[in-house]
Amino acid sequence: MRELEQTGKTVEEATEKAILELGVNEDEVDIEILEEGSRGIFGLGAKQARVKVVVKSNPSAVAEKVLSDILTSMNLDVKIIDKKEENNIVRFCLSGDSLGILIGRHGRTLDSLQLLLNIIANKENKDKKERIRIVVDGEGYRERREQTLQGLAEKMARKAYETKKNIVLEPMLPYERRIIHTVLQDNPYVNTYSQGDEPVRRVVISPRK
Repeated sequence: MRELEQTGKTVEEATEKAILELGVNEDEVDIEILEEGSRGIFGLGAKQARVKVVVKSNPSAVAEKVLSDILTSMNLDVKIIDKKEENNIVRFCLSGDSLGILIGRHGRTLDSLQLLLNIIANKENKDKKERIRIVVDGEGYRERREQTLQGLAEKMARKAYETKKNIVLEPMLPYERRIIHTVLQDNPYVNTYSQGDEPVRRVVISPRK
């Protein structure tokens, strides 16, 4: 949280100087008047006004700035093309010719970036009770990945049932494993469970006996 104490002949002048130095707008700060100041008599005994200006917590804006800076520093042809906020969830949609590099194999790079932004945003949001969730997507990648995992779950469930053997999937992130478990939770022919430790924890699809 950024804050600054500043003085001036008046409260207004001190506030304006602080806002200018912080590089923000007046509606982005909270202002605490520490001393009203006084003109004195014939200029004698005058006291300057003193204020404390605190930049309001804005985790969404902080996350967007960090994301934009990262994309610039990586020198990738990727831009933020959309941002939506709803119920403490902030979604950034990315697009560009270098998007595949940013997504990485099975979205690992994209997920690492998303994790970093969540940590930063919630550090900025520490004074509030509810956590904020940052979702970073690229041209509908996450929806396509979910559909791929759903298809994989059904295909491997059939294989487990037909071969009567356990099928061990490749290591997945927690939300990916959750998709597999959810798809097969009502399947009458197989059970699912996770085994191993992060980051190589896997889903096992086992035929029911």
